[in-house]
Amino acid sequence: MLKIVFLVLLAVSSVIHLYGSWVKKEKLRIVTKPMLLLFIILYYVTGGVHVIPLLIAALVASWLGDVLLMPKGNAWFTAGGIAFMLAHFLFIAVYVPQVAFSHVNWFITVPVAIAYYSISAFIIHLLIPTTPKKMQIPMYVYLLANSTMNVFALMQLISNPCAGSAVAYIGAVLFFVSDCTLFIVRYYKKPEIIFRQHFTVMLTYILGEFMIVQGMIMLSK
Repeated sequence: MLKIVFLVLLAVSSVIHLYGSWVKKEKLRIVTKPMLLLFIILYYVTGGVHVIPLLIAALVASWLGDVLLMPKGNAWFTAGGIAFMLAHFLFIAVYVPQVAFSHVNWFITVPVAIAYYSISAFIIHLLIPTTPKKMQIPMYVYLLANSTMNVFALMQLISNPCAGSAVAYIGAVLFFVSDCTLFIVRYYKKPEIIFRQHFTVMLTYILGEFMIVQGMIMLSK
């Protein structure tokens, strides 16, 4: 089964990439990083379920973001962020058809949304002294986009409380954690406060992307 083959390839490339992140082997990270989303995409399209074109587009945008973040420099970092922001909007578009807005509990959703936006503001405030001014507003806008994606994933869970929507929401949360830790690792004066730095960033990122896809696969069955 191709699905199993691509899942194994994803696991192998993820382990190699995470090992490279753990021991700080840049070459291992560079070689394996473009493979991660590629194998997630192939795992999804060979999964034998109804394929959502918008989800594929979100994954392709994420893959592009991975590639653009590989070179050094704020310009490349910004380009990668734009690609990932597009991915977040596409993820939102994937969730919207699953959301029954009349059934959403706003007493849960609104406080959670405020919490996400507050965490985003706190992260940017933390980084202001060591982040170029031209990067501060784009980074905040990006975290707001990720936060909004998480809120829609939560609304999907509230609308249809099941294993699939729960897995997708956990994936969205991990994606948010990954982005917050990435910003701290890249711009905070003490990046070592993040355990193993890029290892933590990539572990939460890989699991986040995979769980979003796996959750949507479960919802499609």
